[in-house]
Amino acid sequence: MIPTLEQMTIDHNSDLQAALAAIDRNAQGIVFVVDESNKPVGTLTDGDIRRTLLKTRSLDTLVHQAMNVDFVCKNAKTPDEEILPLLDEKIKHVPLVDEAGVLVDYSSLNRIRRAPIMEPCLGGNELAYVTDCIKSNWISSQGKYVAKFENQFSEFHGEGFAVSTSNGTCALHLALTALGIGPGDEVILPDLTFAATANAVIHAGATPVFVDVSPDTWGIDPDKIESALTSNTRALLPVHLYGHPCHMDRIVEIARRRDLFVIEDCAEAMGAEYKGEKVGLFGDAACFSFFGNKLITTGEGGMVLFKQKTLGEKAKLLRDHGMSKEKRYWHPEVGFNYRMTNLQAAIGLAQLEQVEDFLAAKIKLANAYENVLKDCPGLELPSAWDWAKNVCWLYTVRIDETRFGGRDEVIEKLLLNGIDARPVFYPLHCMPPYQKYARGKTFPISEAASRTGLSLPSAVTLELDEIARIGEVLKRLQSVRDIKNMIAK
Repeated sequence: MIPTLEQMTIDHNSDLQAALAAIDRNAQGIVFVVDESNKPVGTLTDGDIRRTLLKTRSLDTLVHQAMNVDFVCKNAKTPDEEILPLLDEKIKHVPLVDEAGVLVDYSSLNRIRRAPIMEPCLGGNELAYVTDCIKSNWISSQGKYVAKFENQFSEFHGEGFAVSTSNGTCALHLALTALGIGPGDEVILPDLTFAATANAVIHAGATPVFVDVSPDTWGIDPDKIESALTSNTRALLPVHLYGHPCHMDRIVEIARRRDLFVIEDCAEAMGAEYKGEKVGLFGDAACFSFFGNKLITTGEGGMVLFKQKTLGEKAKLLRDHGMSKEKRYWHPEVGFNYRMTNLQAAIGLAQLEQVEDFLAAKIKLANAYENVLKDCPGLELPSAWDWAKNVCWLYTVRIDETRFGGRDEVIEKLLLNGIDARPVFYPLHCMPPYQKYARGKTFPISEAASRTGLSLPSAVTLELDEIARIGEVLKRLQSVRDIKNMIAK
């Protein structure tokens, strides 16, 4: 999705108001000014408009009075390798003309480069381990890599009993079932989370109970938990949303006082830390996802980390059809087929070997965004607390709608610049399948975060210059909105 040539051009007899509207629509910060023959005669940026308005205070000023006539223009047949060196901090768009000098196209970094929201980094032993699986014919759920992956996952966390699963949602359901949570039980979880958290509770036959989130972490608000407790409450299910740990001391204290289970949803937070301890070790079980956009990936896959080995062994029994390990085809329990394949585990093991590098890259990414965006008016950056290590699964910010316009509009304009962004999850209580679980309560924090939050590209492969470009685009969008607000006054 890139602006069309029509969106990038304006007639030289147009006024500044029309030019500003065009720049706002194309989100590029520039328009090409053309004459009656559609030949480029200048360029006009939002900065040119701002400087002209400060002098004339008139939107009726014609663009040819404000445009830059000293601009770079190239023949449309010019190879990309000759145009690329021209694109820098000052020149980001080059108009392209035919032999008659008529504007027929344009070149920009946005058309050449794209910043995805996430992408896996498969530069380790993934291919070697998968090849070993194929050569040995061990490609299903039996094979050495499953056990190796589980063991090394436990070692990474320092303790616990790891049980691999086919995906993160299965991990949640398996944890709930292994803990005996089912019909008649209530599980308290945050209103702001991916739907899988609630779905697993419902699939277990239990009832999800939503509470609002903390304004600082966007994790479940401990102050709201107490009022949601009933005699049917069996478990608390905190979600370390977008990689930021919840207030675990208070959550665990409530759980222990009321004899409740704690199941951490760590799908987005592998490697995150609360007061120096990795998340996943504070409760009775913790669930992880290895979908393609997670810190480490197996394509699809998940893991449950249990505090007690006996619970882990029960979970393995349930995961493997409920079939006895001692007596083949004998089923003492009604189980599931939630097994991870040896192929998936082979990829996971190779990924786990690189996890410290991935975590370091995430911290570097977050610091780079902080440096680039800290002076951008109208952006609220992720919380940074001394007690938290936020792994920034997705670097997620909140926008001031008066300084940027609507969140969805910002996402569309970022996409016009080759930048993939995502909205924050919808609050659960807003969606039809879950409305009945809201129980008439209001959730102002989750609603505000959902309405104004957006996640920026966060792949560990993202280069620092791309982060700088993303910051520059956001500042440009905010600058154009400032000009519109100034005019409105």
